[in-house]
Amino acid sequence: MKPYTTLISAAQLQTLLESPQSVRIFDCTSALMDPLLADTQYAERHIAGAVQAHLDRDLSAKPPQPAVNGGRHPLPQPEQLAQWLGRMGFDNQMQAVVYDRNGANYCGRLWWMLKWLGHEAVAVLDGGLQAWEAAGGAVASGPAPQYSLGRFVPGAPLLPLLQTHEIHERLGQSGQTLIDARAGARYRGEEEPLDPVAGHIPGALNRPFGQNLTAEGFFKPAPQLRAEFEALLAGRPPHTVIHHCGSGVSAVPNLLAMMIAGLGPTGLYAGSWSEWCNTPGMPCATGAE
Repeated sequence: MKPYTTLISAAQLQTLLESPQSVRIFDCTSALMDPLLADTQYAERHIAGAVQAHLDRDLSAKPPQPAVNGGRHPLPQPEQLAQWLGRMGFDNQMQAVVYDRNGANYCGRLWWMLKWLGHEAVAVLDGGLQAWEAAGGAVASGPAPQYSLGRFVPGAPLLPLLQTHEIHERLGQSGQTLIDARAGARYRGEEEPLDPVAGHIPGALNRPFGQNLTAEGFFKPAPQLRAEFEALLAGRPPHTVIHHCGSGVSAVPNLLAMMIAGLGPTGLYAGSWSEWCNTPGMPCATGAE
């Protein structure tokens, strides 16, 4: 069976679960200002058989863990992520399906991380938990199911990760196009609720990640996404794009949308604004570009 690598619908997931293919579903629901709420929401209701992937505990490096980058949600080392995946009963032969109930804001994090570890067979559930329930999919409550230990071995990255010094070295050059996924007010520096400096990386374009979804919470059709990104890029080559946001999480829906549109793969600056504005000597801009 051909793996799902970008999106999977609720109907396709139902069919997949009835097939011989091994599947692991990850609930990546999160609440940025209240991390414990994710635990409550998972316990109340999740897709039957899904394990929890907590943004702060599982998908970010926290001291004393060594981190790959800076910012508010630094990436863990690949080996640490691989060990956690094994504890979730996941291995290299399995199809991963990730979802949240937050408009794909958080589940893209694990989608990208698995690609970063060389795993192609990972897809985002289009429409999230809401679409699954609307389709009559089974849900459960209570603690996570217990699976036998798996063994996941990291491979060569399928998507590029960029660091602060690389972004800075190419700033203003035609070979780098930055897209900032934060809300317009934060991008323009009119407000900043999380980081010590307001504004954006000079030259960055702005596309809030929610613009990739329909009013019903599904990703827009590929031709529409392609037209919107091409209008934003205004002739800039898609392969030069590097996505970022506040901490490298909500940038991923833009990256995924470009792949759906046939314009990817593109890069991710995981440290994002929270690392950039805390790094001495990095220039910051305000207003619209």
